[in-house]
Amino acid sequence: MTADLGTVLGKAVTILRAFRPDDRVVSLAELVRRTGLHKATVHRLSGELVANRLLDRADGGYRLSGGLFELGMLASLERSLLEVAMPFLQDLYERTHETVHLGVRDGHDVVYIAKIGGHRQARAPSRTGGRMPLHCTAIGKALLAHADADLRREVLAGPLERRTPHTVVAPGILRGQLLRVAETGVAFEAEESAVGLVCVAAPVLGRGDEPVAAISVAGPVGRFRPEGQAVAVRAAAAALGSTLSRRDLLR
Repeated sequence: MTADLGTVLGKAVTILRAFRPDDRVVSLAELVRRTGLHKATVHRLSGELVANRLLDRADGGYRLSGGLFELGMLASLERSLLEVAMPFLQDLYERTHETVHLGVRDGHDVVYIAKIGGHRQARAPSRTGGRMPLHCTAIGKALLAHADADLRREVLAGPLERRTPHTVVAPGILRGQLLRVAETGVAFEAEESAVGLVCVAAPVLGRGDEPVAAISVAGPVGRFRPEGQAVAVRAAAAALGSTLSRRDLLR
């Protein structure tokens, strides 16, 4: 998603989106470089974002503020989904003691809204609030396989980013995988988003069988067998979908 740089709001959003997951503090000069905005504009708007608790000043630069987290938690669908999903995610973690994710689709990406992992969790590129391409994650494939045909055509038309040597970037192979996901209700990832990581996922379906989210369990090659947890993951996703529908939380 790109902001309209012709508006004040668009420029402010561009500044906020310039921050990256590993950033602690970003200098004014670096924000200017990343946004392409004039230095005076970045300085003025950053000050206004600080005044509105969306940025904090720190160590000669800026960092994202807790006010953004508060705003994010007001998103009704994601908050309701997370509140209802947490017991199912915790049950999966207790069963597997591997990393459990809950994700939703945003465009051609997965956005992770929950991640549970213990002391021995595998190194994974996912993070709460982060995103990954649909085609290279088990959650993404689960969502994509149950999405409308137009979206699948868009993604398969590519280009498909190669995240690792194992990422599936051939549209024909990915199309075949999605057909199997639609038939079986589970999706697999074999070192496609990160070398050494394997994963199994299942979609959380709404009343019309539209995918509203997906649940996955991921672990390291050699320790975790995703096929062995396929039934449990599919059952958790189905139970979550049923609970959401029963509580009238799906629109």
